[in-house]
Amino acid sequence: MKGEVALRTKDGNASSKYERHVLVCGGTGCTSSGSPKIIEELEKQFAEKGLTDKVQIVKTGCFGLCERGPIMIVYPEGSFYSRVKVEEIPRIVDEHLIGGNPVKEFLYEETVVGDEIKSLDDTSFYKKQHRVALRNCGVINPENINEYIGRDGYEALGKVLTTMTPEDVIQTILDSGLRGRGGGGFPTGMKWKLARNIVPNADQKYVCCNADEGDPGAFMDRSVLEGDPHVVLEAMTIAGYAIGASQGYIYVRAEYPIAVERLNIAIKQAREAGMLGKNIFGTDFCFDIDLRLGAGAFVCGEETALMTSIEGNRGEPRPRPPFPAEKGLFQKPTILNNVETYANIPQIILNGAQWFASMGTEKSKGTKVFALGGKIKNTGLVEVPMGTTLREVIEEIGGGIPNGKKFKAAQTGGPSGGCIDPSNFDIPIDYDNLIGIGSMMGSGGLIVMDEDNCMVDIAKFFLEFTVDESCGKCTPCRIGTKRMWEILDKITKGKGTLEDLDKLEELAYHIKANSLCGLGQTAPNPVLSTLRCFRDEYIAHVVDKKCPAGVCKDLLSFEIEKDKCIGCGMCAKQCPASAITRTDYIAPGKKLAAMEIDKTKCVKCGACIATCKFKAIIKK
Repeated sequence: MKGEVALRTKDGNASSKYERHVLVCGGTGCTSSGSPKIIEELEKQFAEKGLTDKVQIVKTGCFGLCERGPIMIVYPEGSFYSRVKVEEIPRIVDEHLIGGNPVKEFLYEETVVGDEIKSLDDTSFYKKQHRVALRNCGVINPENINEYIGRDGYEALGKVLTTMTPEDVIQTILDSGLRGRGGGGFPTGMKWKLARNIVPNADQKYVCCNADEGDPGAFMDRSVLEGDPHVVLEAMTIAGYAIGASQGYIYVRAEYPIAVERLNIAIKQAREAGMLGKNIFGTDFCFDIDLRLGAGAFVCGEETALMTSIEGNRGEPRPRPPFPAEKGLFQKPTILNNVETYANIPQIILNGAQWFASMGTEKSKGTKVFALGGKIKNTGLVEVPMGTTLREVIEEIGGGIPNGKKFKAAQTGGPSGGCIDPSNFDIPIDYDNLIGIGSMMGSGGLIVMDEDNCMVDIAKFFLEFTVDESCGKCTPCRIGTKRMWEILDKITKGKGTLEDLDKLEELAYHIKANSLCGLGQTAPNPVLSTLRCFRDEYIAHVVDKKCPAGVCKDLLSFEIEKDKCIGCGMCAKQCPASAITRTDYIAPGKKLAAMEIDKTKCVKCGACIATCKFKAIIKK
């Protein structure tokens, strides 16, 4: 099997019974854009043309460049086909898989340079990435344990169980400098050390995985589970050995059906292979893992709420201390790490702590996975060394802002984070730098905004999410966030006052200081960061009663510039409120009378602007 997967890498010694491998993305993004139909057509073509024993079809996890899906890569050449259509498959099969000539017009355009086809690793999206957590995503079939083993899978577990003590494992993780990738950035090795030592003689300990990824725009953990589920199982088993636990739980949201299915397959295969269960690797160590499905509550991303939910109760946070390392799941010592954190563990064990510590910055070691979204050309999943600048991620890897628009802000950390304005565009991304500018790393969602985004509206959006997701257990979060949202709603409707801005800040700091859990304590961050970086926009909404970005409908009016209007009437046909009528005025050089908008009828839907090809309609 090493030879099979080596054919998809740069290993020149690959030995495979197949001449070629066709890798098709089976992640959620490409699945939604039609990759299952691509696989069906490939299987049909292979059967008709006698290729079934010569070319292997491999359904993988996410390749990362989600914006170009469905994605298909042909190895050993590494030809990268993007936005593949079913009707293109027969030609690819005939010309490439049979004839040996890649179909250049279907390839990702950046890989085609004249008569030459360059490596995917040399494209702007991939060349600055360094994949550790994502090393197997887009390379192996996640539903085949042998392919994971063919990429050194479970070797770290074997090394740990046969050559290392639990203390050795913990010290290795400590020396690596790995910090939790779920948002808080707490040192992973320290968490494991506390769980091992605080209650050393506990009759039961637990290892938990937080796969309840609830941030808007975040899909990092989902992609790892879909593309490399065994890495999480291996890492959790290593963690169980390190702290003295015999049972693990993966808490994954039910809205991730592909991830759940592949986890179930992986757990079954690991048990059959002896990687989970009794006497693993012929030792006395026993460990097993079960799944628990979450109903999608954002608050269950908080560690104590997650454990409460696993116990079968309503997902609400508990006061700390005691911390989970002392009393966690079922009141037993417990560690909880997220998917990305676990995905780093086997590579740290195999390559050594210094290998991992050599990447990143002084206090933030290793790499970080980001889900790029929003106003950016290359929407997708990227993994870069800590310390990479925001400019590199957005302009070089992400391809910049579409349509020639200007970068305005980036939101990191989802509803718990804050915005980064252009003055911090060159800041190296790590835990401490982001906290220093009023944002936070979070789990890795990175939403990019351009000049057409209203920052007051953005703050209102994230706060509305928090209001909906609050469990209601503590008053500051339950009531305070609702009052903050009401003030923001008032401002976006042109009814706000300068006193409201003072009240907004006062409420924000009170909620941060008095909420029970991390959700409430960080909920005001989007408001505070936008107030700090874009206070002029708040002032414009409150004093001038205008939305500079033209987003807040109550502060907008639509107007037709009559000298530009050719009188075609398309805007009137699209208007759902019949608010557009023809005037008697015919502009110079035009044949038909111009149109006008009755502002008393206009519902400000924007259909007219979207329809007009002559840019004769403006927002004021």
